[in-house]
Amino acid sequence: MSLITSLSRYACICGAVLMALTGVMLTYEVVARYFFIRPTIWAAELSQLCLIWGCLLAMAHLLTLRRHITVNAVTGLLPPGAQKVCAGIALVVVIVFSAIVTIYGFDIFWTSFERGRTTGSILNLPIWISEASVPVGFALLGAQGAVELFRLKGSDTASLGATHE
Repeated sequence: MSLITSLSRYACICGAVLMALTGVMLTYEVVARYFFIRPTIWAAELSQLCLIWGCLLAMAHLLTLRRHITVNAVTGLLPPGAQKVCAGIALVVVIVFSAIVTIYGFDIFWTSFERGRTTGSILNLPIWISEASVPVGFALLGAQGAVELFRLKGSDTASLGATHE
């Protein structure tokens, strides 16, 4: 297992923990609000933050597991060699798109960090905390895409997604 794949796996585990924390916080908020008439000032914003980071941290490992949504109605009819070429093209698109989003996402994050932008909510958290998830998640996705492109040549798998037809 490559270093990038290991990093993707650990990022996905962190993402899963953040998703679980999202559920806990929202459950707490519902109970506090509707049963005790004591809404929190933190649960909604922190759960959104966990949700954003959780989703973006999991992307790369889900590519390894072939769990991204794919539409293979046409490519599924192609011979395995042609399917592998299509998968390679798709991985190149993922890598290029991830690089673009990483570059622009980092610029947005850095501008917010330098200017001290905040969420404007009651907690008034620095907005860069959530914006940093974009370059981090997409950089990892792009790197994992490169690993998967390299692995594709020696693989018997010709699809990038789980087939559920």
